[in-house]
Amino acid sequence: MMTTSAGPHASQEDIVIEVLKDFPDNVAAFACRGRLTKADYETVLIPVIEDKLKRHKKLRAYTEIAPDFAAGIEPGAFWEETKFGFSHLFDWERSALVTDVEWMKHAAKIYAFLGFLIPGGIRAFPTADAAKAREWIAENQQ
Repeated sequence: MMTTSAGPHASQEDIVIEVLKDFPDNVAAFACRGRLTKADYETVLIPVIEDKLKRHKKLRAYTEIAPDFAAGIEPGAFWEETKFGFSHLFDWERSALVTDVEWMKHAAKIYAFLGFLIPGGIRAFPTADAAKAREWIAENQQ
């Protein structure tokens, strides 16, 4: 398990990003909780995704978001997400978001509706359906 926190004064309430195992190699799989920081992107998310892109032209994303993620995203992390997201916009086949956080489920529906703007499919799953999300993200592998 790879984890990261916001710094030397981090508490258990700070973000912990876990790289999830037991997925096909072309799936970037993470579990997130707490508050996302710029350091989380720089030390966990970006390196894992860039490493996978060395081996695969297209990736799939599987992300579990804990209820305490409602703490949100720091501005520096939002900027990293925006820069990195736009630079890899066409590198995604599909994304599965597993969460019970209502605003995130609604955001996934909006992204799915705007599918012509965002390549690849995105689907939100309730936490109770995590196994279905894992099946969906791995199905039809070529």
